[in-house]
Order: sequence, then C-alpha cells, then structure tokens
Amino acid sequence: MHTVGEYVFAFDRSIHTNTIEGFFSVFKRGMKGVYQHCGHHHLHRYVNEFDFRYNYRIANGVEDEQRADILLSGVKGKRLTYQTSA
Repeated sequence: MHTVGEYVFAFDRSIHTNTIEGFFSVFKRGMKGVYQHCGHHHLHRYVNEFDFRYNYRIANGVEDEQRADILLSGVKGKRLTYQTSA
C-alpha cells in the first residue's frame, strides 16, 4: 500500500501506480472508442479482454502472430454458449 501522495514505494521502486494508470488509460480509450456502452453484468468480460490486450502487447515483447496463437490456444476445445432469458 502507498500513502497519500506516495506514488512509488520507497523500498521497492518496482511498486508504483503507473501500471494501473496505464491499463486504465487503455481500457478507457477502448471502451469509449470501440464499444461506447457496457452493461454492468458484462463488465468483467470487457476487463478480461483489455487485460489480455495489455499483457500481450508489443511493448511486452509479444508480436501479433504470437498474440493470435495465445488467443486461439485459449479457445481450443471450448464451445460458445449463451443462454437467453426465458
């Protein structure tokens, strides 16, 4: 935890608020620019998508082809089911 006004932990410089601010920036731009609307009951799905995008980006050394392989390995053998309310 950091205290008010402390943005970098004094004893471990790798602990800072920049990471969450960077993620939130990407998430906000994506939500406003791509989706425009998100229902509360689907918010976790949007956050998961942007979590994947943020963690597997070129800045982290993951190229487009690798990212596609990682994505497709996660859906292998799974079916998309969506229940509608009766």
